[in-house]
Amino acid sequence: MELDEIRKILELMREHDLAEFELEGDATKLRLRKHAPPNWSAGPAMPQMPYSPPPAMAAPPAAAPPATHVLTPESEDVDLAIVKSPIVGTFFRASEPGAKPFAELGQVVRKGQVLCIIEAMKLMNEINAECDGEVVKVYVENGQAVQYGERLFAVKPS
Repeated sequence: MELDEIRKILELMREHDLAEFELEGDATKLRLRKHAPPNWSAGPAMPQMPYSPPPAMAAPPAAAPPATHVLTPESEDVDLAIVKSPIVGTFFRASEPGAKPFAELGQVVRKGQVLCIIEAMKLMNEINAECDGEVVKVYVENGQAVQYGERLFAVKPS
């Protein structure tokens, strides 16, 4: 990845007020994150972040599964698999406007089934179910921007 490309990404982050950006390729991993100054609303513009190249061919960290089991306060007896966003982007429930959503509330889904799409930099990323079960909660509205780690769906494992 060239320095000019990273500068363009930083400019897009500023333009769209993104707090974090992550891009992963075959031999490249880039993560950019900005921290708010103490007085964010009255402070000057964010200073330029120094560039540090990603390590070449470094072993990827152990990947945590996108879905994790948590207890909800609504029903402490039920384990739910929470599907979280692995990237920053725009959440879409269907492949195109007017199309049937990939997953509906109350629908039984299978492991590996597409639940939604997250668009990031004009790339459509399919988000799949990590287990068989019933969709019991949809946390995000169609077309809404999502952050890394934000809850998308709750699935009751079967």
